[in-house]
Amino acid sequence: MQRTDPVSREIIKNALLSSADNMAFTVVRTARSSNIKHGMDFSTALFTADGQQVAQGLTLPAHLGSMTPALEGIMRAFGDDVRPGDIFANNDPYEGGSHLPDIYLFKPIFAYDTLVGWSCAIGHQTDIGGRMPGGNACDSTEIYQEGLQIPPVKLYAGGVLNRAVWRILEKNVRVPEKVLGDVQALSTAVRFGERDLLRLVEEYGLEEMKSYMADILDTTEVLTRAEIEALPNGAWEFTDYLDNDGLDMRPIAIRAEVRIDGDTVYVDFDGTSPQARGSINPNFAFTKSMVYAVMKCFTDDSIQSNGGFCRAFVVTAPEGCFVNPQHPAPVAARGMSGIRITHALFGAMTKAVPGRVPAAYGGGEAAITFGGYHPDRKAWVYVEFDNDGPRGGGPFLDGADGLAAPGRNMANTPIETIETDHPLMVERFALVPDTGGPGKYRGGMAITREFRVTAEEATFQLRTDRHDFPAWGVEGGKPGSTTRNYILRENKGLGENEGLRENEGPAAGGGEIPAKYLTTMRNGDLYRLVQASAGGYGDPLERDVHAVLDDVEQEKMSVDYVRREYGVVIDPDTLQIDLRASDELRAAMLAQRDAPAE
Repeated sequence: MQRTDPVSREIIKNALLSSADNMAFTVVRTARSSNIKHGMDFSTALFTADGQQVAQGLTLPAHLGSMTPALEGIMRAFGDDVRPGDIFANNDPYEGGSHLPDIYLFKPIFAYDTLVGWSCAIGHQTDIGGRMPGGNACDSTEIYQEGLQIPPVKLYAGGVLNRAVWRILEKNVRVPEKVLGDVQALSTAVRFGERDLLRLVEEYGLEEMKSYMADILDTTEVLTRAEIEALPNGAWEFTDYLDNDGLDMRPIAIRAEVRIDGDTVYVDFDGTSPQARGSINPNFAFTKSMVYAVMKCFTDDSIQSNGGFCRAFVVTAPEGCFVNPQHPAPVAARGMSGIRITHALFGAMTKAVPGRVPAAYGGGEAAITFGGYHPDRKAWVYVEFDNDGPRGGGPFLDGADGLAAPGRNMANTPIETIETDHPLMVERFALVPDTGGPGKYRGGMAITREFRVTAEEATFQLRTDRHDFPAWGVEGGKPGSTTRNYILRENKGLGENEGLRENEGPAAGGGEIPAKYLTTMRNGDLYRLVQASAGGYGDPLERDVHAVLDDVEQEKMSVDYVRREYGVVIDPDTLQIDLRASDELRAAMLAQRDAPAE
């Protein structure tokens, strides 16, 4: 190996990161769909010649470990049949992909007839064919129902577009102008990645660049292992639950054991429920990617996210369990399950490093799809992943309201874009009072979002969770509020609370619907999402009374709510705290809590 120096290594490392970020900016500037352009559901990266990820753009942490398996699938399929000008595509979850809507593009990068690296861009497509618009239905029972499977193929061979593959993709999706436009954006990004890496090769030399990329990976591994060695040795486990898969109405347990031994972390999912019949299974590559995203939170944030980081973790799961499903298990709606994997891991880490881990975050699990046809029979599809997940209360501060869920780093689609491009109206987007998990540091508040259909008819599919198992609290903090979904039919009349009676089902004209649902909506019908809120941290009766008052003044909490949950007495007319009454009420609540059960 060539000799390297740390100064040049840092310069090259940052140049590679800048290149990956520039690839991401290229996707944002040129993509066609709202899910990629505005929702930021994509990632970019650069790899070494042997397939190790050396730099990732500032996009989705959940993709940290998912791109390498997709590239490995391509390398297995093509071996030495890799040429300059090639661009490979892959979306097959059983050949290294994640789920069918995620199309990965990889471009081999040659310098002086030698393969020096790969550039990658992955984007979640608005549609991928299959039985339902958007490709995220929970009630598919095998992968063949979920859409077009693209095994490792050459989309471009020697710089020439494979028109057969292009036409197959065009004819199998409902909105080809968006899907093909997004794939073109990804292909432009990987070409820019090639350009930037070749400039570095020209400046530093081929062998030097190969040595520096290897050194970057090795240095990241050393730094990561040093961080792990500072954590306590031992084993801790935690089990969290998904409500159900939408078909079999039984809870799905995700059990994670985290064992730290010296400079290595072992994560084992033995004890997790069997793979589900419905399509919320996460494939094992995605499971491992979520492990890396969580454990990144326990290392210095200046350490780069690359393949060297992943070397310090060993992830195992029994074949056929929920987090390691076997073919042909459906996996389209696996994003929600990835969030629950992170909850199980964070739960285990609350025991490993108490006082450092916040309560469970809420929200971020809602996937909403509307689809239909315009009067001219042209299809339209809108896919939204509501990622404004409230953060859990932490050891030193309240959970933030309305931030992207950890591990996602995605954004909301602007309402103006939704309404311009689709026959939908967004009538409400707001925080929900009295919802954040009570605690010394409260959890972030739930968010509500309402969509009214303006098309004559639309297929509506829903994937949510935390209906039965709320986001948990820590150190005496209480859990957050649960998810609720409603459909309000136009023919019922829509007052402020019309249709919200729980004993009135949607078939009767309006009311609460299950967390995973599929139906037809018609002109004027309204869908209302109320996301789960986050858990609280610490005893609610220890919360600063002035912080409680501040929440009341901002209308985040009601006077009755803070009296019940925090033992704080506030005059509803003057909004003045009665300190003596509050002290007496808190003392009474503590006494009642400590009284022996009868």
